[in-house]
Amino acid sequence: MTVKTANDIRLMTEACQLAARTLDHVAKYVKAGVTTNELDQIVYDYTMSHEATPAPLNYKGYPKSICTSVNDCICHGLPDDTPLKDGDIVNVDVTTIKHGFHGDTSRTFIIGDVPSSTAHLVDSAKKAMERGIEAIEPGGTTGDIGFAINKFVTRKGFYVVEEIGGHGIGRNFHEDPFVPSFGKKGRGDRLLTWGTITVEPMLNETSVPIREFDIPKSEIKYYLTGDQSLSAQFEHTVLITDTGYEILTLP
Repeated sequence: MTVKTANDIRLMTEACQLAARTLDHVAKYVKAGVTTNELDQIVYDYTMSHEATPAPLNYKGYPKSICTSVNDCICHGLPDDTPLKDGDIVNVDVTTIKHGFHGDTSRTFIIGDVPSSTAHLVDSAKKAMERGIEAIEPGGTTGDIGFAINKFVTRKGFYVVEEIGGHGIGRNFHEDPFVPSFGKKGRGDRLLTWGTITVEPMLNETSVPIREFDIPKSEIKYYLTGDQSLSAQFEHTVLITDTGYEILTLP
């Protein structure tokens, strides 16, 4: 985990706030009939018009500006020309580079009418992220975050993805530590004051093992649930302060 100076925090906050505004901007277009490629172009245009760069674009060969994970796609879904339809859910993951710093945030959107079980999954994913963030304190551990998330998710009847999680972030897109969605209190990496991490629990409807797939010409993989059940995720970038935390990507 890289500890940030006061100036680093000021610049990174700008990057995170732009990421938040970008996600709010593209949210207006997330509806039935739109393709995820169209959403990708909207984010690219908006980001570039604000003198920033979409971090995913060409990152380790990833060819798009955002990740769009639809229904049973857990994360790193690749935008394409398939229109979203009524009853879908889609996670839109936006990461912005400005002033050399990264801001990373995502949200799962519901398209049209969905069963109450689907709405419950999406709502639980958002609240699981909030529980994880609330567990952050200076001198605490990543295990504290993971414990809080997993305890909440288990009580809701869902399952956290253990293989993928949050991460340190700053001048680099992905830094240490790994921030899991499960763990034990007091275990894991220490949370350093003025460090920055993402908290991004991914919730699946079942415990069936996930599947990993290659993205052509990229080191990045995408992941699907093992039985085509649904997956939902929310994400914020968070600063660890001397008294607690500050969510940098809160709109």
